[in-house]
Amino acid sequence: MGLDQYAFHRRKGDLPDARNEIAYWRKHNRLEGWMSDLYYEKNPDDQDTFNCKELILTKKDLSKLENDITNRHLPETSGFFFGGDSYEDYEGEHGYMQQDLEFIHNARSSLERFGGEIIYTSWW
Repeated sequence: MGLDQYAFHRRKGDLPDARNEIAYWRKHNRLEGWMSDLYYEKNPDDQDTFNCKELILTKKDLSKLENDITNRHLPETSGFFFGGDSYEDYEGEHGYMQQDLEFIHNARSSLERFGGEIIYTSWW
């Protein structure tokens, strides 16, 4: 059990369950915190826990995320199922930073090729 995070591309006109996975993270708590903050910024009236929610990411959101990733501005985030600080091994060939930047590249490519939307969701 723990924090599992996914990003999907959904084409325009597809059913809500028709998703193409473009990224998966395990216990990347700082990314979860960033996404949670963005979700509540977009949905200020939602008082429920940010768990199993769908967050639609725009091109502007992806650009801000990219900036925050490269400048190491993802917020420190803790939770019972979230594991240790995901900045411990953030850089390097197999670190979260590389995975995060690949996600942004793949998300932008999917939007350019197919339109539709990019969705982030997590489960813990």
